[in-house]
Amino acid sequence: MPRRPRRNHAPAFKAKVALEAIKGEEPFIQIAERFDVHPNQITTWKRRLLDGAESPTRPLEQP
Repeated sequence: MPRRPRRNHAPAFKAKVALEAIKGEEPFIQIAERFDVHPNQITTWKRRLLDGAESPTRPLEQP
C-alpha cells in the first residue's frame, strides 16, 4: 500500500480542530475521523494552542 503524501495544514485548520477538541463534545477519535487527521496530531495541536494562550489571571504587559 503506497504511503499518503505528507500534508501541510494551515494554522486556521489546526486551530479549528484544536478548538473542537477543547470543547470536549466528541471523543478525539471522532474528531480525527471527521477532519481526516490522526488523534495524536489533535493532541499536539490542542496542547500548542493551550500553551500559547495567555493566562487570564496574568496582567497584560505594557510596552
